[in-house]
Parts: sequence; C-alpha cells; structure tokens
Amino acid sequence: MEHRIKGRKLNRTASHRKALLSNLSISLIKNKRINTTLAKAKELRMVIEPLITKSKNAALFSSENPEKAVHLRREARKIGKDKDALNILFNEIALKTKDRKGGYTRVLKTGFRQGDGGDTAIIELVDYNVVEEAQAKEKAKKDKKESKGKEKKAAKSAK
Repeated sequence: MEHRIKGRKLNRTASHRKALLSNLSISLIKNKRINTTLAKAKELRMVIEPLITKSKNAALFSSENPEKAVHLRREARKIGKDKDALNILFNEIALKTKDRKGGYTRVLKTGFRQGDGGDTAIIELVDYNVVEEAQAKEKAKKDKKESKGKEKKAAKSAK
C-alpha cells in the first residue's frame, strides 16, 4: 500500500502527463465542457481548480496590487500556454466564478467506451450551461436567417 502518493500516472511519462493535462485544461477553458475518460477528468480537476482560483485572485488584486495579479497570470501561464485560453480564463471565467468558493467543475459519468470499455465522463465548468448556450446561438442564427428572408421578400415586393 503506497501512502501519500498523489495523482494518477495515466500510463504516461511525467512530461507526457503534464502536456496532456495542459491540453485538457486549455480545451476545457475554451469549450467549457469536454468528454474524456473518468480518470483523466478526475485528474484534470486537480489542475483546473487551482487555475480558476488564481484567476479569481488576480481579478481581486488587479486594482490594489497589480504586481500580484501579474504574478498569478504568469503562474497560470506555466500550466496553459495558450494566450486565448488564458484571456478567457482571466477575463470571463474569473468574473463568472467570483462568488463561488470552490468546486468550479463537475464530472458526470457517461458510461463505457465502445472500443475498449473504458469509463467515459464529461467534465464541465459549473457556472456555464453549454447546452442552453448552444441552443440560444442556434436560435439567434435561425432568427437572423428568417429576418434576412423577410427583408429579401420585402425588397422584391417593393420593386
């Protein structure tokens, strides 16, 4: 029994595991919801939750102590090197989660993978409802198409 051993190896070397978790965290920040294996999702929680806390603290320190805010941004950049993802994290996610004390992510088990029977899961940010946002975007796109069609009909009838 190995006590005090933190984290899963995920059958990868240390550098591969670090790169995997970095890529997963960037994908989660950009998409707000990703589908992966259960073990990776649980391990990703241990990476993304401190990142979100750093972004929240940076938002708090931005006016009173800007050096601390810059330091926290640099600390976050060590894990995720994507500038767009970091901007989303610090400008959007930090503001949305400022009242939450922790537990920024949710892991939902989705069953087993067809090929090898691996446990699959969805990990998502709690303060975002991705399904409703996607439906709202589709509805807006549909309304935009309908309004263009009505404008064309009105233009034809005016001629």
